[in-house]
Amino acid sequence: MAGLLDDDAQPFRPGASPTLALTATEVGVLDRLVNDKPKARRKTLSHYRIKIARLAGYRARASDPPPGNTVLWRGLSCLTDIALGAMVGGEFVGD
Repeated sequence: MAGLLDDDAQPFRPGASPTLALTATEVGVLDRLVNDKPKARRKTLSHYRIKIARLAGYRARASDPPPGNTVLWRGLSCLTDIALGAMVGGEFVGD
């Protein structure tokens, strides 16, 4: 999965869909938890890569280098925990 999220390798076209690497639940959790930057227009896999990194503390400032593997790993770990909690919570609390 980290290879799919790495912009340097680009194993896919730049405007790839986020569902290539993320589930619908993960996309929904990221949309709800991580605010978009004001200039964000297209929701591509690269857009969600930054959201995943922001879960791990990446600031996404203009002068910051792209997030590395460690930051993405920490973000994916947080995302997995949150998505699992959302799914379990929906089963117990949902109608």
